[in-house]
Amino acid sequence: MVDRAGSVREVIETNTQGLLALQQALKDDQLIAALERALGLIDQMKGRLIVAGVGKSGLIGRKLAATFASTGTPAYFVHPAEASHGDLGMIQTDDVVLLLSWSGETKELYDILTYTRRFDVPTIALTGRANSTLGQKADVPLILPMVPEACPHNLAPTTSTLLQLALGDALAITLLKMRGFTEASFRDFHPGGKLGAALTPISDIMVKADALPIVLAQATVMDVVGEISRKMHGIVGVQSDSGQLTGVITDGDIRRYLEANSTGSMQQAMLETTAQEIMTAGSISLEPERLCARALNILQQNKISAAFVVANGKPVGLVALMQLLQLGVA
Repeated sequence: MVDRAGSVREVIETNTQGLLALQQALKDDQLIAALERALGLIDQMKGRLIVAGVGKSGLIGRKLAATFASTGTPAYFVHPAEASHGDLGMIQTDDVVLLLSWSGETKELYDILTYTRRFDVPTIALTGRANSTLGQKADVPLILPMVPEACPHNLAPTTSTLLQLALGDALAITLLKMRGFTEASFRDFHPGGKLGAALTPISDIMVKADALPIVLAQATVMDVVGEISRKMHGIVGVQSDSGQLTGVITDGDIRRYLEANSTGSMQQAMLETTAQEIMTAGSISLEPERLCARALNILQQNKISAAFVVANGKPVGLVALMQLLQLGVA
């Protein structure tokens, strides 16, 4: 009977050892020099990064092409079989080609390799064998350390594909840093889903204009209650005559104020007390360019349900915790 837990641990250990071998290989001057050349070629290319591979290497290649493309490096995966039947025309002389093959002898890649040599298209190889066809003919061979597969027969691509993925991701993220790819850039490439929601600036989703709950500092508590009831955000901002946000009042503040003054007259409590007297000054505020993910973190860290968005000291919007959660920010 298979020791299931033991087998899982063994696979993880083998993969971990493979990554450690890659980490050690990155101390080699030859590999470092090759990485520098590869990064330079991709960074300076005028076209796209064309990625190709077959089998498991092909699947890793598809993932890497998607990662490059989503982090600011134009990339496209070309299937070698389709390349041999017309898709070679997709590869232009201002492109850079990245070929993945652990053995370096994948025959399906030969047509692409021959094409790139004929038309002088810069080619990077991600392989485990320096003396292979791919390792010898590529302009920049990135040679991965030869490590045993996690498969007990040393056949199923497991640890080898993990190393391809790790080094490919490292290239993509390094290029991201080289190009100054920012959170705002991510928003351009990831407009949908949770990532798109997280990277949306709060200025795009905040409550504003007439829907913004605001009272003047001299407004009465009755005015405050009316504004909370009309706008239904459970909070109002207190604004000075010059338009500056001087504090906030929540529905909880109103309840606590009325409880503390339950022995006095209701008229005095509601009509003779001003917003300025019961507001919380120096409240948490946000900038319009603040990303939704960061805004959510600020609200949660400070245990508040909403915050005003302020520009030049003046309230221009309001963002609520539930609004961000409903948007899908996490």
